[in-house]
Amino acid sequence: MEKKTLGIIGGVGPLATMFVGEMIVRLTDAEKDQDHVDMIITNNPNIPDRTAFILGESAEDPVPVIVADAQRLGAAGADILAIPCNTAHSFLGQIQEGTDLPVINMIGETAARAAADGAKRIGVLATTGTISTGIYQAACEQHGMTPIVPDAHIQSVIMSLIYDDVKAGKPADREKWTIIQAAMDEAGCDKVILGCTELSVVRQELGLGEQCIDSLLVLAETAIERCGHTVKK
Repeated sequence: MEKKTLGIIGGVGPLATMFVGEMIVRLTDAEKDQDHVDMIITNNPNIPDRTAFILGESAEDPVPVIVADAQRLGAAGADILAIPCNTAHSFLGQIQEGTDLPVINMIGETAARAAADGAKRIGVLATTGTISTGIYQAACEQHGMTPIVPDAHIQSVIMSLIYDDVKAGKPADREKWTIIQAAMDEAGCDKVILGCTELSVVRQELGLGEQCIDSLLVLAETAIERCGHTVKK
């Protein structure tokens, strides 16, 4: 397969962007530098908050900035794009219209992975913006799974873990995760989707187990394969 250059539209958030770049390097089956994925990464923290815009708390539309970065990456030589932000995928159609380059659908790929892993009743952990759009719920239902979304209290704990901990540059609070996990277990979930890239950082920091379907990990592995490389076994 012809090798392709990956463009990563980053800054959403900055740590998750660096994390997915490292993931791609570590997960690529390579014996030398030249065997790795050619990547061009923007890490633009000026992209407006996606959840705030979706919930009507901000009038700043993130789409034009994301599209501008997609075009920047295209001009720099990218062949395919990845966005390490689940909430940004709420605007995937508009983003795709703004660029000639294919954009990996992280939501669809993550739901497909969960189904392939045998999930039936799956918890969806994501920002309030992502949850409110229903994109993960629809993707899970398309793959024959029953999506379970947290109640308002648990959702507030998830948002605190994302914004007050990871986005604020602080360590993930294990007690918050324990509360979230207990709620998902009580709801009868056999798996949970980590549908926010900051939660992927939480997974690494806290050493979360195989019950978690990590959207950022799925994005990294999909990007490796789409760029003509092999995922390390």
